[in-house]
Amino acid sequence: MRILSVSVMPVLFLVIIASGLFRRVPVFEAFTDGAKEGLKTAVRILPALVGLIAAITMFRSSGLLTFLTGCLSPVTEKLGIPAEILPLALLRPVSGSGSLALVEDLLTAHGPDSLVGRIASVMMGSTETTFYTLAVYFGSVGVKDTRFSVWAALLADMTAMLVSVWVCRYFFG
Repeated sequence: MRILSVSVMPVLFLVIIASGLFRRVPVFEAFTDGAKEGLKTAVRILPALVGLIAAITMFRSSGLLTFLTGCLSPVTEKLGIPAEILPLALLRPVSGSGSLALVEDLLTAHGPDSLVGRIASVMMGSTETTFYTLAVYFGSVGVKDTRFSVWAALLADMTAMLVSVWVCRYFFG
């Protein structure tokens, strides 16, 4: 089994090169053209990513996350959502790495087998970093008007968050 896992990438690399040579494609030129196009895409989406990173930093540093958690906790507790999960639910659509740090904190504080730890893990796996994803995908193709994409994605995130809480409460609570 180890030989298979070690040889997959080199074999895949050789198959791609052989396929290109068989089809008479100039492989190195095609590679450099793809690299140029990737660099152009990276430059196009860079402003959106810088803005998003700045917004995330301000959101966490300003105390707004703590304030929103305090305001929403009476409502969410009636829905059965633990107050400890709220910062993750608020930050997840914005930042993958920030929400991963929150999950790590929750797992350290409550344990991975606790209800909070399980909800955080399921929530992390079933939701998306909506604003990052939209910024990258729409920014790479130059879409300026997102129309209903943001609202549909946030509704999907909210649904996944609620269902992750309810499923974990049903199976583990």
